[in-house]
Amino acid sequence: MRVSQIPWWGLPLVAAVFALAGAAAVRFVAARDNLLLSRRRRTRRWYDERKEAYVQLLAGFERATVRLRATFEAGEKPPTVLAYVDEIGPALMPVRLLASGPVRSAALAVHLQLERLHSQMNPAAVSGVRPETHFRELLAQVPLVMQQFEAAVREELGIEDTPPAPLPHTSNGKVRRLPRKAPAEDRN
Repeated sequence: MRVSQIPWWGLPLVAAVFALAGAAAVRFVAARDNLLLSRRRRTRRWYDERKEAYVQLLAGFERATVRLRATFEAGEKPPTVLAYVDEIGPALMPVRLLASGPVRSAALAVHLQLERLHSQMNPAAVSGVRPETHFRELLAQVPLVMQQFEAAVREELGIEDTPPAPLPHTSNGKVRRLPRKAPAEDRN
């Protein structure tokens, strides 16, 4: 009978090394999963915060534009600049803090246009143009400037104006999933 060349402590040592390696691998995978999950949550929260801020600002701009149009058509004096800033300020500040450069610039362009419309129209500033005509022309430009803001928001958030394509079916009748397209910031 032949005696094994392995010392008595070899087998428990090998088992302990593999157990530690397995535990380390489990810890590594769990930490990686937690990191990916927290990153996904931060990305979702970032997206939701921005989207909410942009929607609130767009709604404020729309209210201000409708109010200006209604007061102009009624022949009344538009609200003051301070009233406009008090209304829009709380919605504008998160956008100024959270938005990328193009979105921030587009939002400020709309804001400046509306601020100009709420200020006292100076007939001497535009020679040969009556203040009512000048006001009407500036008011007509607001939707165009807002459209640029909306386009910048769509670009930043990765919002597409077309519906997603239908899911393709495989030959066995099961639906094959397509890879998800990430928002513009995640693609970098």
